[in-house]
Amino acid sequence: MATARASALESIDPIILAQGFLRRKKCKEASDICTRILEQQPSNKAAWFIKVRAETQMLVTDETELEEEGMADAVMDDNATAETARPGTSFSRPVTGSGTSQAIRPMTRGRPVTGFARPGTTARPSTMADALKVPRTATARPVTGISGRQARLGTASILSDSSGPFINLARIDLAKYATQPALGKALFQYLLYVANDTRKALELATNSEAKDPSDWHWKSMVGICQYRLGLLREAEKQFCSALDIQPTIFTALLLGKVYIRLDRPQQALATYIKAMDQHPFDTTTMAACARTYEAIGDMTKSTSLYTRLLSMDSTNTEAVASLAASYFYTDQPEKALILYRRLTQMGMKSAELFNNLGLCCYYAQQFDMAMNSFESALELAEDDIMADIWYNISHVALGLGDMSLSYQCLKLTIVCDANHSEAYNNLGVLEHHKRNYDRAYTQYLAAKDVYEAKYNAALLASARGNYEQAYQCVTEALNLFPENAQSKSLLVKIQKIFLSL
Repeated sequence: MATARASALESIDPIILAQGFLRRKKCKEASDICTRILEQQPSNKAAWFIKVRAETQMLVTDETELEEEGMADAVMDDNATAETARPGTSFSRPVTGSGTSQAIRPMTRGRPVTGFARPGTTARPSTMADALKVPRTATARPVTGISGRQARLGTASILSDSSGPFINLARIDLAKYATQPALGKALFQYLLYVANDTRKALELATNSEAKDPSDWHWKSMVGICQYRLGLLREAEKQFCSALDIQPTIFTALLLGKVYIRLDRPQQALATYIKAMDQHPFDTTTMAACARTYEAIGDMTKSTSLYTRLLSMDSTNTEAVASLAASYFYTDQPEKALILYRRLTQMGMKSAELFNNLGLCCYYAQQFDMAMNSFESALELAEDDIMADIWYNISHVALGLGDMSLSYQCLKLTIVCDANHSEAYNNLGVLEHHKRNYDRAYTQYLAAKDVYEAKYNAALLASARGNYEQAYQCVTEALNLFPENAQSKSLLVKIQKIFLSL
């Protein structure tokens, strides 16, 4: 049978065979066939086109997806907006009084809040120290073609030389390909994704757009190149012009991405809402709008959009995970448990998922299932989430009254992550319960950026008569959480003591 199949494949025209492989996403096989054809016929346009498409398909990325902003992009950005923006008009100033309280919803960096990782939705770092905490930068991909690794493809024509690179970009005539739309679009994607030469791609897109100013596609491609080069204002103009010609979902998502990069969430929301009105059954713009509402703190509208999205696409993992997290933090663990179990039925298995399942089972009073879920999470966990899982197990053990197990789990949390502030705070609470006040105070001070630890330290210092340290700690607690009533009450009490002295 194998021999018969091989002979049948040999009888098929190689171009047709390569095209069939490309349609079935077998890009490597299609590229190999075209390479053999070009070795014998260097000027074969069909083989050249299919090989360019195959090479591109192996490396193409979704331009509408947000990338994580790093130090160079956030701190050294010339497009920064006003520092004192109104709530809801900047990702650094979310809507106040919307969503769940900071007192019950963790806001620490690195802990999954929705259960669905989305780069680019966190607040922009305001200092160099905050920017350095970003795990990877948005400039990891080269934005120009200066790197010596890039293949300088092609000749002035489409001739392919087996002894050199596929296309020599140093000699290619981009103006010629601007007059040939099919070959030009294929070459543009090759320059952008395979050669990583954004400047060459921009030159080709600019020449093609000049030939036909009414072509929305080339305007969008010019905008993509300008976005990669950091020319955000110019990219905004190109995307707006493309939307005026043809209101496509792709261009709307790109324009929203530019506005998010410029820290203008309201303009991004307006773009998404307009696209949703024009394309009411599209789920990508709806998801982008929902996550933008979530990023500015408007959880009510975000949850409403995710619910609508889930009614249209019941297998959308982002909507399921985000709604489950929203139900959990609004004290509805039973509904969250149903949604997380749906993810497991869809074949998803991850430490984060089983961790969230364990928490939902615990709050739904299913204690046996909770521990089983945490065991599965520990088996699948990587180093970056191991600390959070042990911390959650300690929380469950504390709720069940097993103080010894809770203490041991918190110690394991510190071993996995020496900067886990919540673990230090809970260790301080346990030491405080054992009347080891010195140890408790030390643990409270070791916790960073957690208002509970600062309040606990202030309360302990106040009880021991050290009002100066108590005043410093309660002030730090209010800086972290200004609406905390207990911290305000303690501050007033300490101020009265100072006035009586």
